[in-house]
Amino acid sequence: MIITADMLRAIASRYRGRLHGIHGLSHWGRVLENGERLAAGAGADMRVVQLFAVFHDACRVNDGIDPGHGERGAGLARAFRGEYFELDDAAMAELETACIHHTDGRTDGSLTVRVCYDADRLDLLRCQIMPRPERLATDQAREPALLDWACRRARDHVEPAVLATTWRGWLEGDGRR
Repeated sequence: MIITADMLRAIASRYRGRLHGIHGLSHWGRVLENGERLAAGAGADMRVVQLFAVFHDACRVNDGIDPGHGERGAGLARAFRGEYFELDDAAMAELETACIHHTDGRTDGSLTVRVCYDADRLDLLRCQIMPRPERLATDQAREPALLDWACRRARDHVEPAVLATTWRGWLEGDGRR
């Protein structure tokens, strides 16, 4: 996984919202798991999908309407590139595009960008918003079994496995990697 303990701690230390709030760690983890399921075997760049999960909402200033938070998340990713992770220019451009436009309702772009959009949209039910299949950007996300799986997890605010194990250890400083 491209996300490291040091990177997650650095992002979490800058996060202005509640880490356990509606746009915090559990959401990031479900977006990560949604994205990994969508990307598996589809040819999407898993590194971009994983980074999107932790950067797309990392610079929110509130849990409501927050114009520019995606752009700020993309800026944080740019600032962290080279220190916490490496991406070539093309992959970095995809990460930035996905972060900047993830709330615009877009369904266009590369497969990787569209997977990022859908990974986030599949977690909308946490906010009592049912994802509409016609607004999803990939065929995989529209598959009834995957859509049902993701919606149940969002509705029930399921703690993702990565948070329950790895990320919590990293943030609590017990050194688990």
